[in-house]
Amino acid sequence: MGILDVIYNMFRAPTEAELAAQAAAEARRSDIIAALPNHDVPNFIRTRLVDAREGRLPWVATLTPSELRMARSHGLKPIAAIAASCWMHYGWSWTEGHAQGWGAALERLRAEAKAAGANAVLDVKMRTIPLGIESSMDFTLVGTAVRVEGLPPSREPVVATVPALEFLKLLEADVVPTGIAIGAYYEWLTNFWVNPNMAWQGNIESTQLSQLWENVRRQAHAQLRTHARGQGNGVLAHLNFSQMFEDEVNDRKRYLARHIVVATTVDAKRGTTMPHDFRFVVDAHAGGTPLTGSTPHHQSYENNESEGAI
Repeated sequence: MGILDVIYNMFRAPTEAELAAQAAAEARRSDIIAALPNHDVPNFIRTRLVDAREGRLPWVATLTPSELRMARSHGLKPIAAIAASCWMHYGWSWTEGHAQGWGAALERLRAEAKAAGANAVLDVKMRTIPLGIESSMDFTLVGTAVRVEGLPPSREPVVATVPALEFLKLLEADVVPTGIAIGAYYEWLTNFWVNPNMAWQGNIESTQLSQLWENVRRQAHAQLRTHARGQGNGVLAHLNFSQMFEDEVNDRKRYLARHIVVATTVDAKRGTTMPHDFRFVVDAHAGGTPLTGSTPHHQSYENNESEGAI
């Protein structure tokens, strides 16, 4: 396109087709803005999900071919690939903002699953976008809404980060994934008498920092238990993320520790896997922790030096 074409397009009147496209885009934006505060589903998305459920549109799934074959043989039928996002600005707390961001995305994902008439959402992947937009971060959940043959649509569809094969294996072991729980906690060590023993050249434990880590992790896990309570009697706590920062104010050092844990909640028969309380089980997947590097399932909390507040 030459300079004359650019100038012409700047001053010419839009065509009827362009006006129609602009009006449709504005209607979609208004629909989304109206739905977001209530964790509702925009009308154009609801229409798409209903058409996929009724067979008027082809189904879409995030499952692998082997998972899809196994799932269909066990009475699980994919409806649609669904997704939900929340872009959170950390006006106060980076750590608490993560719990709020994932929580908002989770509620919106459940709303899409209900609109699709699903019984569960499987293979839920957690994605973040490490863009350089200060004090903000994207929280996105993507999964496959499925229905179980012989069951009506669920009022509260199950949301599970486990892939379809693991979901089926858990069901065979009388362990039912029921949802997602989140725990997040941070704490500053700013005592006037802070002495972390970091200057000593020999091997010596920094007891104050050890105590700080212990308390932060315990509090994050306590929040996870509170969030998980009522959803089941166990959790697959597969996302554990910790950070510590050293800061100096008025020639005095202080330390910030934060810990975030995200888990799939499960309900097991009493007297089998989890007899009476929440127990932490590492989610089995290849590639080590999903919090660093680029594992095939989760890509959350990539290193970003401009993360914003706490």
